[in-house]
Amino acid sequence: MRPRTARTTAAGGLVLGLALSLFGPGPAATATPRDAADAPGLRVEDGRLLEANGNDFVMRGVNHAHTWFTNELDSLSHIKAKGANTVRVVLSSGDRWTRNDASDVANVVSECKANRLICVLEVHDTTGYGEQEGAVTLDRAAEYWISVKSALDGQEDHVVVNIGNEPHGNNGYERWAADTSGAIRKLRDAGFDHALMVDAPNWGQDWSNTMRDNAASVFESDPDRNTIFSIHMYGVYNTAARVQDYLNSFVSAGLPLVVGEFGHDHSDGNPDEDAILATAERLGLGYLGWSWSGNGGGVEYLDMVENFDPNAMTPWGERLFDGPDGIAATAKEATVYGGGPGEDDTTPPSRPGTPTASEVTATGVTLSWAAATDDTGVAGYEVVRVDGGSETTVRTATGTSATVTGLSPATSHTFAVYAKDAAGNRSERSATVTVTTREDGGQEAACSVGYEIVGEWPGGFQGRITVHNTGTAPIGDWTLGWRFADGQTVTNMWGGTTSQSGGAVTVRPAPYTADIAPGSKVTIGFTGTWNGSNGSPAAFTLNGGACSAS
Repeated sequence: MRPRTARTTAAGGLVLGLALSLFGPGPAATATPRDAADAPGLRVEDGRLLEANGNDFVMRGVNHAHTWFTNELDSLSHIKAKGANTVRVVLSSGDRWTRNDASDVANVVSECKANRLICVLEVHDTTGYGEQEGAVTLDRAAEYWISVKSALDGQEDHVVVNIGNEPHGNNGYERWAADTSGAIRKLRDAGFDHALMVDAPNWGQDWSNTMRDNAASVFESDPDRNTIFSIHMYGVYNTAARVQDYLNSFVSAGLPLVVGEFGHDHSDGNPDEDAILATAERLGLGYLGWSWSGNGGGVEYLDMVENFDPNAMTPWGERLFDGPDGIAATAKEATVYGGGPGEDDTTPPSRPGTPTASEVTATGVTLSWAAATDDTGVAGYEVVRVDGGSETTVRTATGTSATVTGLSPATSHTFAVYAKDAAGNRSERSATVTVTTREDGGQEAACSVGYEIVGEWPGGFQGRITVHNTGTAPIGDWTLGWRFADGQTVTNMWGGTTSQSGGAVTVRPAPYTADIAPGSKVTIGFTGTWNGSNGSPAAFTLNGGACSAS
């Protein structure tokens, strides 16, 4: 995944290409199958991904941009601490970025295993082949994998080889089936017994249904019948119906599928992340969100944590890890790690100390607690809000403090903390602390608002608004307001919900944009109509207070 540039499909719809995120004859001939015993480790059976012991494994994790941030391998431990069971790691064949050699690949695999994560390794240089300058073929990617095979031999229980990221852009994608089958056969002929993963064309989004229509023949072309299909869900999948239709089609066909990338928003449209998560959970399909940190070029909002800091989660990170059907609630560690370090670890960490509250505002509080102990090490903490006999996870942390935002003013809230270790054992709940938030006296956090028209056509336009918290206190459950002076109207919005009376527009946040930590920002987008003039609003308010322009 990388910033997208607009492309027009043959059907006239708008599809945006992933600039960092691959032509031809019909399906390849069916290969002669090998016995299942010849494909050890992770394997596909009856459309499901299984471990060597037959345990069903469902990926729940994120993407990590290793090839551009090779000094951030500590991120794997942080990703694990948030609850993930899988990480998809970006590598380069050296054709577009600095090559990750066999030594580096071996180190990545070692770190995945040390953190008890299934490791999906992908080559990014294939991204948008046929449309993206410098992109290489799947055959070239297969050559790269063969060159680093020494780092992967014997790792079939722990590693999935994702042959090439988003092969084919929106040109020449008709060759996807032939090119994909050819790369699979090349790797099998070279002795790869790993489960293989193949991405869809059309910058991963398969708007042409090329992968969906040819997946069965590609699967049959694999001598090991051990290929997993990966769809990337961004703006093409902007409704629950589209999400459900695509995912259901693979399940109905008995073919293995994961959502290898997706986000909560994007410049090519607003993907329905709630539908992606809910449908994947209902169907038992894996998903890998994009991405942990390091995004640039205008898509910084896809970072799950700021600047690789695990204690600075963004709204997208909070949604993916801690929201409904998210990673923390649904991920199960691969049983292969029951045979490694800590195989008999059934002892939970000790009980954390009673949390103490500080920096109480009308909508937030910072909680701190004494560390728990564990014989193999505490991996992280889970902060819960307690309401009678029920609990709701509100934050996860790798350290012994966390800031909770989005609370109701002048209200009592009760919190407690659990500790977790790497094996997934959970401590007893800490003692509780009850905090009463302050009255909402109208003193608002400092803020600035940026307004941008990102596309315009006769009678219509697309806008983007970025709300920055420039103060030292968190902003939660906000209300944004502005006035259009030229009669524009908002017709659709993502990142928030809107109401409009005349020129006055009021926006309330979506769950994943509700909290704005100090120094951070959230982005909302919308489409609208205009007639004659399309000037920018002169001023914005947040919770009734004026915001400066940015």
